[in-house]
Amino acid sequence: KVLLSCLLLALLLLAPALPAPHERGLIFNLDIGELCLQSAQCKTHCCHRSSALSLARCTPKAAETQECSPKSFYGIYYKCPCESGLRCDTDKTIVGSIINSDFGVCEDPQEG
Repeated sequence: KVLLSCLLLALLLLAPALPAPHERGLIFNLDIGELCLQSAQCKTHCCHRSSALSLARCTPKAAETQECSPKSFYGIYYKCPCESGLRCDTDKTIVGSIINSDFGVCEDPQEG
């Protein structure tokens, strides 16, 4: 909670220095592979880490048949949410939502 509060405070203090939305910046509009603290910073809107001890980086969203996470308010994912038009088919649980461990598979809602 303290880390999230500090992150929000830092983003608020740096907000006046943010570039226009179409420009790549140091804090927002980050490219794939760049370090991030929050998915909102990434062009892809997925800040991914492979483990609790790894650094998070911007990565592409999950494609059809790939593992995924439902959208989360935490902003950092172990599995990215699905690309636009796909849904993450998973069994959501309260505990899984809290610890960010509800994983599923991206599927086209029009099929099946």
